[in-house]
Amino acid sequence: MIDDRAFTRRMVQTVFVVAGVAILVAALWAVRSSLKIIYVSAIIAMGFSPLVGLIERLSSGKRRIPHTLAILAIYLVILAVVVGVGMMVIPPLIQQGRELWARAPGWFNDFQRFLIRYRVIPPSDSGTLAEAVQSAPAKSGAETAIGTVFGALASVVGGVYGIVTILILSFYLLVDGRSQFEYVMRFVPEQSRGRFITAAEHSIEKVSAWLGAQVILAGVMGLFAAVGLALMGVPYFYVVALIAALGETVPIIGPIVAGVTAVLIALSVSGRLALMVGVYFLALHQLESNILVPKIMERRVGVSPVTVIIALLIGGELWGLLGAVLAIPTAAILAVILDEMTNHAAPHA
Repeated sequence: MIDDRAFTRRMVQTVFVVAGVAILVAALWAVRSSLKIIYVSAIIAMGFSPLVGLIERLSSGKRRIPHTLAILAIYLVILAVVVGVGMMVIPPLIQQGRELWARAPGWFNDFQRFLIRYRVIPPSDSGTLAEAVQSAPAKSGAETAIGTVFGALASVVGGVYGIVTILILSFYLLVDGRSQFEYVMRFVPEQSRGRFITAAEHSIEKVSAWLGAQVILAGVMGLFAAVGLALMGVPYFYVVALIAALGETVPIIGPIVAGVTAVLIALSVSGRLALMVGVYFLALHQLESNILVPKIMERRVGVSPVTVIIALLIGGELWGLLGAVLAIPTAAILAVILDEMTNHAAPHA
């Protein structure tokens, strides 16, 4: 029999626990944008952590490279690669991008007339795309232009701020990762610390394997796209190659977007060239999905195709494009945690 004092104490404790959980959830929801940046930075730090350790091991002895200097070396190498590739790619990319942007409405209009001619779609009262744009009334032109400029600037500034914050935060996570991990270990029960360390090490290995796989896949697909399209004489092949490389970071959707873009551009030259490009990208997709991805993602990262699809659906629904990109490493981390939990619970079953 519970007396009134004990009942009141339990009720007060329950109310405080529920209120505390509600406040915590509301606070996490309020800072979800910051948590997203923190999570992306942690994924990057986990991906580069084994590489930092490798540099330190290779430089052991009297010429041992300090931990911070090893991290700086990785950042400098990445920056040098990005700048070098940018100097080679950006000038022709800008030129081809401008030409592509200038000719895109005309291609769309030709394609629209083709569909109307063969009665695939009904005629439009507004005419072609270019005619609709030219006949559109100018509504608050100055205000619209100013709003568009400020909106674009705000988006650019926000994106640059986010990228810089992620780079800086991931750098400090790499520098202070060991001390931060030791601090977190204080809150883990002593009997669970072994499993916690094992799960953390396996998670770092999985994320590092995923990051390396993404770099390799992006480079291979971008190179194959550029060489193949250049040999076939497809215009704006630099643009398509860059789309293919960047699209490789978005599973399933990215390669499809790159292939469709290449076919549409080749269609402006001739139907035969579009067919050749379509067959070529189909072969690239088969190479990627049947050889490259299974060997890298499944064997190194250890994520099955079913898990990848489910993770992509959930990640895309929660975080959009960024969620789709981070779906595989997140699924790999969750798989490691579940494996540790089930392996620990198995002997007691």
